[in-house]
Amino acid sequence: MSTAADSGTPVAESTAPPVAGSGAPVDGAVGVTPSSTERSALTRRLGYEFSEPGLLEQALAHRSWVAEEEARASNERLEFLGDAVLGLVVAEYTYREYPQLSDGMLSKVRASVVNTKALGQIAFELGLPSHLRLGRGEDQSGGRAKESILADATEAVIGAVYLDGGLGAARRLVLSLLTDRITEAVGGPGASDHKSRLQERTVHRGWGVPHYEVVGSGPDHARRYRASVSVAGRPLGTGEGRSKKEAEQVAAQRATEVLDEGSGPDA
Repeated sequence: MSTAADSGTPVAESTAPPVAGSGAPVDGAVGVTPSSTERSALTRRLGYEFSEPGLLEQALAHRSWVAEEEARASNERLEFLGDAVLGLVVAEYTYREYPQLSDGMLSKVRASVVNTKALGQIAFELGLPSHLRLGRGEDQSGGRAKESILADATEAVIGAVYLDGGLGAARRLVLSLLTDRITEAVGGPGASDHKSRLQERTVHRGWGVPHYEVVGSGPDHARRYRASVSVAGRPLGTGEGRSKKEAEQVAAQRATEVLDEGSGPDA
């Protein structure tokens, strides 16, 4: 599993393999969409709009569903591809962002964020369980909650984004999902939880809880977020990121730095 950083000299963008004509099912994927509204909500959470919707449909098709429906392809090939893309992105990102880490530590960090449990959690965060296509038997036996199935689906979605939009699009998705987890893996639990630390300080000083406002901008495939945080009505920090969570964390970190300098709501 790997990762690439958007900062510095990026890994050369590869040309995504050719896909079928616009909107057509790809590699045997059945392009029947359960609900266009639900799928739209999923693509918003992914921060990516597919040019080839059939790729997303294939990424959500478990082999048990394919067997029952006699469809032509499950998500296994996309999972294989997504696994490789994920590994690349994580590896490059940690290599560039943490030059102090040895190769052994880089491997440990990658293993801690790219595993069945972590990817299963990401699937839940994205809401993938309700979108999965499972065979009746697999569904009735609790397949939508199985970490292995969810982890495979997460990798398949990453593979689908790579095929549809290239390495840059896949990189943005992976980093939006894993940046905070990587930070924690490098610095230990809570290393990136600036929001919690800020709230502890403001509540302790009697200023109440911080208030956040987040605004998104840019196209779906390159969405950016800007967060501002205020305490007791006074703005203390702003931050930007690839996700709302990342932007809020950056804003909280900067607000904490302001408090460290002796400035606060009652200063």
